[in-house]
Amino acid sequence: MLDSLGPQLIFYLLLLMAFGGYFFVSLRSNFSKTLQQVSVWALLFLGLIGVYGLKDDIRQNLFPSQNVLSDGRIEVPRSPDGHYYLTASVNGVPVRFVVDTGASQIVLSQRDAERAGIETASLAYVGQANTANGTVAIAPVRLNTVDLGPIHDRDLRAVVNRGEMDLSLMGMTYLTRFARVEFDRDRMILER
Repeated sequence: MLDSLGPQLIFYLLLLMAFGGYFFVSLRSNFSKTLQQVSVWALLFLGLIGVYGLKDDIRQNLFPSQNVLSDGRIEVPRSPDGHYYLTASVNGVPVRFVVDTGASQIVLSQRDAERAGIETASLAYVGQANTANGTVAIAPVRLNTVDLGPIHDRDLRAVVNRGEMDLSLMGMTYLTRFARVEFDRDRMILER
């Protein structure tokens, strides 16, 4: 072990001598400027250590995600934009939903419906929904499966929105399937 440590020790000593020599020469010519540069680099180094130490907290605040707890409870943190987002598997495909207590049904966007295997071109858009953007045409569909963590549902009613939507909506017909839906400070708790 001592034999393998020798070359590394020599390398680090040479590196230390190079940096030390540079600072020694710099200190002799302009002490205040060198001290300023060393201070800036030391603060940058400390800042990087701080960011690295807080990376999990930063990631959770910027990109909150739902947690499935061991007792089958699902906790969803409130996003910085004030909404709650769920990722559920619809017909085996992950779909990101915004929880919308003002929506009465599960509402799929055109894109999410197509990803879930629903041919939107052949749907009958016979219904209408009143939204914040006006009245839109909707088509009734049946979802083979909707899986949210350990919770599995089959043959659920939903609608596909013909209008433009960024995200699909998780409305009240799905939320009422839970025994408990609770909003506690910055999180939503779902229990069956």
